[in-house]
Amino acid sequence: MQSMDTPQHLHAAAPALIDRVETFLVDLPTIRPHQLSMATMNGQTLMLVRLYCSDGTVGVGEGTTIGGLAYGAESPEGMKLAIDTYFAPLLLGADASLIPAIMARLNKAIQDNRFAKCAIETALFDALGQRTGLPISQLLGGRARESLPIAWTLASGDTAKDIDEAERMLAARRHKIFKLKIGRREVEADVAHVAAIKKALGDRGSVRVDVNMAWSELEAQRGLAGLVDAGCELVEQPVASAPALARLKGKHNIAIMADESLTGPASAFALARIGGADVFAIKIEQSGGLRAAQQVAAIGDAAGIELYGGTMLEGAIGTIASAHAFATFRELQWGTELFGPLLLTEEILAEPLQYQDFQLAIPNRPGLGIVLDEERVQYFRRDRKQGATVTAARPATLAG
Repeated sequence: MQSMDTPQHLHAAAPALIDRVETFLVDLPTIRPHQLSMATMNGQTLMLVRLYCSDGTVGVGEGTTIGGLAYGAESPEGMKLAIDTYFAPLLLGADASLIPAIMARLNKAIQDNRFAKCAIETALFDALGQRTGLPISQLLGGRARESLPIAWTLASGDTAKDIDEAERMLAARRHKIFKLKIGRREVEADVAHVAAIKKALGDRGSVRVDVNMAWSELEAQRGLAGLVDAGCELVEQPVASAPALARLKGKHNIAIMADESLTGPASAFALARIGGADVFAIKIEQSGGLRAAQQVAAIGDAAGIELYGGTMLEGAIGTIASAHAFATFRELQWGTELFGPLLLTEEILAEPLQYQDFQLAIPNRPGLGIVLDEERVQYFRRDRKQGATVTAARPATLAG
């Protein structure tokens, strides 16, 4: 009953408690094999998590990796198991609107698992956006841009096929920034591959490369010199260690970008401290969440390091979550690489993301601003022929 001496607008609404946590895997085919230095991808697996709240809102998040465990210590299967076993008991009954408090609790109780934590934080923000009527970018402080330039990765491994693919992207006005995956062949062969593609594109498209840590420091010295001559403007993580990146930076007229070396704000600070990169490739999953990615961006800004919005080849959910975060960055000098959904042959959204004029539009609708095509999601679920998914439900006696 309302107090006689308290204004009505000061009475808080009942908290939205997390009632249920659901996880499942979705397997989607890709348009072509995607070759990296450490793996070749012939499909992509998404770990999707849904948080069901007592006010009826449902938030969705995504955890995705490159090549299962080939890229790092987390996999979609491992994320699902970790969330079902360790995250869910900490989430059930919590006030879903208190996102920083929830994430602090998870960070204290669970070490690492940055990708899984990002999926949870995304779902929390999606639900909060629906609760407040605001897009996630507004909940993160407000967007500085309405769309993002999108690079396309050429990773067939075949020079002629990559040139043809780039020409089709230019003709469709979908991409004019191209990143080449190299590092599987000898350095000289990789440089020749890059030079041939840049020569074919000329000034119509910019060319960058990602070595995914495949080179030794001596190989990188040779490779960087050749890439400069080829007209390449940026090389991403040519070597594995941060000190080696720092030794390479500035020796050649080409930007050095850190990717795998960035595992959250602490690593960003360490890299900035030693001058280890010209550019940060920021990924929400690798950073440990949307707010952590913003912290990495702020460290880069403060250190005079330029920014690039990276990808773990996420599907639509992780991609648009990344876009909301990247839209809030003060600077984004090198654009983004949020092409993950375009690498998939199947659409799981009721309305696909809008890629046009070399940009990705960021929705203004509440939360993530997307709607899943539930029939297609269910069709591609890995467990669709194995019965219902494992879910965790909040005990009726748990009150917060």
